[in-house]
Amino acid sequence: MTPGSAVSVSPWAWDLDPSADDMVLRLSGSWRMQDHLPSPTEVETELTRASSARRLTFDTRGVTAWDTGFLVFVLNVRAAATSLGLTVDRSGLPEGVRKLLDLAAAVPERDTKRGGARPSFLARLGASTMSALAGARAMISFIGESSIALAHAVAGRARFRRVDLLLNIQEAGANALGIVSLISFLIGLILAFVGAIQLRQFGAQIYSADLVAIGMAREMGAMMAAIIMAGRTGAAFAAQLGTMRVNEEIDALTTMGISPFEFLVLPRMLGLILMMPLLTIYADLVGILGGAVVGVGMLKVGIVPYWNHTWNAASLADFAAGMIKSVVFGILIAIAGCMRGMQSGRSSAAVGLAATSAVVTAIVFVIVSDAILTVVYDAIGF
Repeated sequence: MTPGSAVSVSPWAWDLDPSADDMVLRLSGSWRMQDHLPSPTEVETELTRASSARRLTFDTRGVTAWDTGFLVFVLNVRAAATSLGLTVDRSGLPEGVRKLLDLAAAVPERDTKRGGARPSFLARLGASTMSALAGARAMISFIGESSIALAHAVAGRARFRRVDLLLNIQEAGANALGIVSLISFLIGLILAFVGAIQLRQFGAQIYSADLVAIGMAREMGAMMAAIIMAGRTGAAFAAQLGTMRVNEEIDALTTMGISPFEFLVLPRMLGLILMMPLLTIYADLVGILGGAVVGVGMLKVGIVPYWNHTWNAASLADFAAGMIKSVVFGILIAIAGCMRGMQSGRSSAAVGLAATSAVVTAIVFVIVSDAILTVVYDAIGF
């Protein structure tokens, strides 16, 4: 370091020679937040007096104690010196301060203030459109990767553990029977009540059996089972895969040359697709049982007439229509849950958002696909 002016600094005093080319900033004493450190304006004012200086160095051999207040002071000095065209030499700073400065420089600042003019309507519309297109592109890519994994499974070339498939079958099947039983029973009971209120005006309470049987077989059995699985299993898929994303387990599989779609997504999709038709048949039967409780126990309809009306009203075609819907629902729920999990960020908050998004996406998919299939059934007379 070439000879130059010396600045003897305490937290309360400055002594500066404005004619020096090199400026040494000598610091001594305690530099803590409670020691009334110089303000940024005071720092810039003192540095401006050294109009001929070209470089600023630090001498901290006299510093007895410091905390983050000293780091803030150094940052203010550096910012003021840089704005004046000075070169800052940090070699004289304590090693801990230099490391903290490097860490602060490695993490970019984020502006949390709400400022600036609000974008125009066209700008917001364009941003929303671009976001929607990006989401659609990601979805199409995920569906393509999943289809390839399913094709490999059909060909017997998929790489996944069979025990994972069995665990997912148990999770999406046997473990879900309790909640499916409760909801389906109550839905059948509600359908019977709704039908009985209207049919009672004509003395035709017996036809509530027809309403419950057809409603559960064609629509409500598959629909309610799908909504239950979207909130239960779809969210679980998203949370599991999102946690794996946070723990970098998915990155590890990719590094080892194992496809995450085959190893993680495929067992979950197969398990849910295989179990949804079975859950739907089970939900249909439990719902019809719930309707029978209302018809026989409250409407005083005989068991035999109620059974005969149920048997004659719901045909195999009605149950087949519901099972076709259940397969479609299972595919959509698995895609929504796994896709949101694979797209999750790398934080705990992102995992929660992924689970929430999986449920919403799956329910929207289920409702839209049900409407489309209902229209198609009507068009083909099914």
